[in-house]
Amino acid sequence: MASAREMRLRIRSVKNISQVTRALQAVSASKVRKAQQAVMATRAYAGKAYDILVGLSQQPGNLANLHPLLTTREQVKAIDVILISGDRGLAGAYNSNVVREGLDFAKTQTAPLRWVTVGRKGRDMIFRRRQQIVSEFSGLSAAPTGVEIAPIARTVIDDFLNGTVDQVFVVYTDFISTARQVPTVKQLLPLSVATLSRGGMATGKNEAPSGSVNLLPYIYEPSAEELLNAILPRFTQLQVLQTILESLASEHSARMVAMQNATDNAQELVAGLQLDYNKARQLAITSDLLDIAGGAEALAKSLQKSV
Repeated sequence: MASAREMRLRIRSVKNISQVTRALQAVSASKVRKAQQAVMATRAYAGKAYDILVGLSQQPGNLANLHPLLTTREQVKAIDVILISGDRGLAGAYNSNVVREGLDFAKTQTAPLRWVTVGRKGRDMIFRRRQQIVSEFSGLSAAPTGVEIAPIARTVIDDFLNGTVDQVFVVYTDFISTARQVPTVKQLLPLSVATLSRGGMATGKNEAPSGSVNLLPYIYEPSAEELLNAILPRFTQLQVLQTILESLASEHSARMVAMQNATDNAQELVAGLQLDYNKARQLAITSDLLDIAGGAEALAKSLQKSV
C-alpha cells in the first residue's frame, strides 16, 4: 500500500484534473447552446432551398441537362470525400467515430478517393493511414459563416466541374440530441433530388420538405439556365455549411458529455483515494499507539525488576 504522503499527492493531482474537466464541461455547455441555435436556424433556410430544388426538378423538360451539377456520369473514375472532424480532442469517440465511418465508406468504393479534410484530428488520422489528402481546412471559427465555408465548397465544385472527380460525398456527424450524434455519409454532387429525399441532406434529417412543393409549371425570369447557375452552387455551399454546423454541435455535445463523465469519475476516484488515505492514516496511528503502549509496558516491567 502507498504511503499517506503519496496518497495525498495523488488526491491533490486528481482534484486538479477534475477542476480542468469541470471548466471544459462548462465551456462546452456554453458553446453547444450556440451551436444548436445555429443548426436550427440553418435547417429552416435549408428546407426552403430544398423545396426550390424539388420544384425545379419536377418541372417539364429535363433540367438535369441544363447544369453539370445535376448531371450523373455513367462511369465514376474518382471521388472527392469531405471529412469533417474536430481540431481538438477530449471529445470522447467523436473524432474516431467519424473517421471510422469515412474509412468504412472508402472500403465499399472501387474508384480512388481524394480526401478534403476539415479539422486537424481527421486530417492526422487520414494521413497516418496513407490516404490521399488534396485539401485541408482547419481553425474554423466557433460560428462559421457561408463566406468562411465557401473555399471548401468551391474546392469540390471545381473538382467536379473540371472532371477531376465524378462524385462528391461528405462524411460528418449528424446532430440528433445532446446525448446522441450519428456519423453519416451523404452524397453532395451530383445534386439529386432522389438522393436528398433518401438522406435529407438539406435539412439534416430524414424528413420531407419544409413546405408544400408547387408542381405547376414555372415561368422562368430570367431563363432556367441562369436560374440554375445562380441557385445550384449556393445550394451546394449551403449543404456544406449545414454539415459543418451539424458536426460542430455534435462535437461540443460529445465534449460536454465526455468532460462530465471525466469529472464524475475523478470525484469517485478522489472518494476512493480518500478512503484508502484514511485507512493508511488510521493504521499508522494504531501502529504508533501500539509502539507507545509496548514501550510503556516494557518500561514498567523493567522498573519492577529493578525494585
